[in-house]
Amino acid sequence: MRNKRLFIFIVLIISFVSMASNCRDRGTGVFTIAMDGKFSTLDPIGSVTIDANAERMRTLMYNSLVKKDDKFDYVGDLADFTNSEDGLVYTFVLKDNIKFHNGNPLTSADVKYTFDKLFESEGGKAGAFYEIIDEKKTPIITSIEVVDAKTIKMTIASPELKNQLIPNLVAIAIIPKDSPVGKDSNAATNPPPGTGAYKFKAFDTAQNVVSFEAFEEAWEGPPNVKQIQVKILADVNALQAEILAGNVDLAPSATALSPETLKSLDAQPNIKVEKSKGSNIQYLWFNTEEKPVDDVKVRQAIGYAIDRKKIIAEILDGNAELASSILPEGSWAYSAGVDYNYDPEKAKKLLEEAGYKDADNDKMFDMEKIILKTSSSSKVTQQYSQVMQSQLKEVGIPLEIESLEGNTMRSQVQQGQFILTTGIWVGGNQDPIFLKDLFASSEIPNKDRPSRNRGRYKNDEVDEFVAKAVNELDREKSKEYFAKVQEIISRDLPLYPLWYPNNLVVAKENVKNIQINASGDWDFIRKITVAQ
Repeated sequence: MRNKRLFIFIVLIISFVSMASNCRDRGTGVFTIAMDGKFSTLDPIGSVTIDANAERMRTLMYNSLVKKDDKFDYVGDLADFTNSEDGLVYTFVLKDNIKFHNGNPLTSADVKYTFDKLFESEGGKAGAFYEIIDEKKTPIITSIEVVDAKTIKMTIASPELKNQLIPNLVAIAIIPKDSPVGKDSNAATNPPPGTGAYKFKAFDTAQNVVSFEAFEEAWEGPPNVKQIQVKILADVNALQAEILAGNVDLAPSATALSPETLKSLDAQPNIKVEKSKGSNIQYLWFNTEEKPVDDVKVRQAIGYAIDRKKIIAEILDGNAELASSILPEGSWAYSAGVDYNYDPEKAKKLLEEAGYKDADNDKMFDMEKIILKTSSSSKVTQQYSQVMQSQLKEVGIPLEIESLEGNTMRSQVQQGQFILTTGIWVGGNQDPIFLKDLFASSEIPNKDRPSRNRGRYKNDEVDEFVAKAVNELDREKSKEYFAKVQEIISRDLPLYPLWYPNNLVVAKENVKNIQINASGDWDFIRKITVAQ
């Protein structure tokens, strides 16, 4: 009898604690969003490093002059814009009644200040507004003129540079005049005000939690959820545990969770998993300056040795679509390249043509071991990497996996300290200008310029066709040049497009109106609702 009373007492205590916890959550109204991994900075302008998670935070707090619509075309965001008859001058007219989080109205002086600070900082985003001419960094914007409080003009060096100007404006968050940014400020942890749906409150670096509150005067209308916090979780085990414990309301980027975990979560009574088609690209990236992947035949052999269809079906549970280009199929410049269907015999033949042999008959080619650097935060990445390791072994290619913390891996890749790596590009691959960013020899990073051609790929033909494509005003002609670039890239395979992952969102059952776009950015968060 005593044991029975003790059991009932314990159950009552647990129930009371649970009720108190639920009442506390309802009282504060704090909505918790899980972020699967660290972010580099909250500084929207001056940071050298750019990563997907930092850009997701930017989406909550800021707007830009220009944004992409659902068809990946460019439309006005904070401003409507027109181009002069000679194609050199872009006039931006700010929309009415836009305020910053500090209450100040948005003016053209703020826009000019933003770009002045961007170029002064020489951060990662600034490099996109320069071209290399005769090995010298040359700005594509020759002047920025404030016409009046709502009008600003940008003049570019030549009409064709619009193809570099407009796409790169999307990532530039407009901040108030005199806001501190860059290495001499504390903007990395205490960012300047924006015009977005949410205002920054605090960054608890000890708990890895960033807090925001609704901006009730947001020009697009206030968000439905008033208090949010973004909880940065170190790995997928922590993410799963927090979701099951009820400590997370929304996990917008759940692609790091294994399909088995997603199925298990979806089976829980108060949890749901929503899936939608994605446009981001999962890839393998080769350092073309490192042996043995400096040989195109070795890269092609790896392409044929990997059974991507099997990985998508068995490891990803069908939550991806096979990729034949870096660009998504919805892009106006999309062109499918070489189809690297699984063909182990062809892979072996290519390795033999590259001069490799199996002298000791151990079924492994006598070649340098390939190190695949991966992020330790993604269970799915670890799973498909191990399958690839096994598949490459079957054709005689020695592969070793090195798992690193995400920021460490990104830093090493940026510096060229890798042979092979894998990851996902978020958003940027929707525009063909990305082909220039990734593969033009002028975009190879150096100590003065943190550019995106991290595979150190060089091809004179690619440089020629990229230049023609980005300098062509006629879209159909430009499309022909971009198709040629994709054809060569697909043949040379400096970067192997694997698949387009589906967008996977885990949420509590009462979270409604989840309408994530193909690129998976966090703009949709301002529209979600929570049923009582």
